[in-house]
Amino acid sequence: MTTDTAVLPTLLTALRLPSIARNWKRVTEIADREGWPAARLLATLMEIEAAERTSRRIQRNRDQSRLPAGKTFAAFDFSAASSIRKSHLLALGSGDGWIGPGDNLLIVGPSGTGKSHAVAAIGNALVDAGMQVLFSRTTDMVQRLQAARRDLALAAMLDKMDKYHLVILDDMSYVRKDQAETSVLFELISHRYERHSIAITANQPFSAWGEIFPDPSMTVAAVDRLVHHSTIIEMYGQSYRKRAAVARIESADTAADNEEK
Repeated sequence: MTTDTAVLPTLLTALRLPSIARNWKRVTEIADREGWPAARLLATLMEIEAAERTSRRIQRNRDQSRLPAGKTFAAFDFSAASSIRKSHLLALGSGDGWIGPGDNLLIVGPSGTGKSHAVAAIGNALVDAGMQVLFSRTTDMVQRLQAARRDLALAAMLDKMDKYHLVILDDMSYVRKDQAETSVLFELISHRYERHSIAITANQPFSAWGEIFPDPSMTVAAVDRLVHHSTIIEMYGQSYRKRAAVARIESADTAADNEEK
């Protein structure tokens, strides 16, 4: 071991280059054997470090996103969601044209039609693309916002959430104004308006959102901010859960018939 190679691990640790520290011996052996120029060796080591940093950052963003596990495009049953186009959802998952300017995404339709899976799949794709996403049931978000307001920290919490390219509020329709002071939800919507994106799923049309916000004028203002610069997707069809239950019953009946035979 030369003086240079002896001091290299210490220098790489000091410079916080762990991927190069793990790989430099293997790569330099290849470079020596194949006669690489110095620029190629340096570029290869830098590429390894950059790629592993990107991978760690994506995993960190995924861990912080609170996205439900397994809800990806690969697991989504597009054949059962005849009301939407696969290419449209995949395009939304790239973030092009809507995340940058802070546009919104609204997915509405009956319970069980795949709204939550679709929006989570979009969120996971955005994380893969290097963006930061936060997924939350709307009722949980309201509770967090209310707690922040009680602690006189609502403004700070809203500012902190600016780091997320997309905030997903799942099951908006389950929030009720007689259950919580949902004016904090309006403050979140207003804070992100035309700055950062929000995605919302709801099983009720906008006309029924008067059950969510404390007064009609706030309902109109919230819908106006959400719909302006937004993509609206309507998902209809038979419930995934109902289809799964029917399939289980049919499978059990088939098995019973086979046993009798």
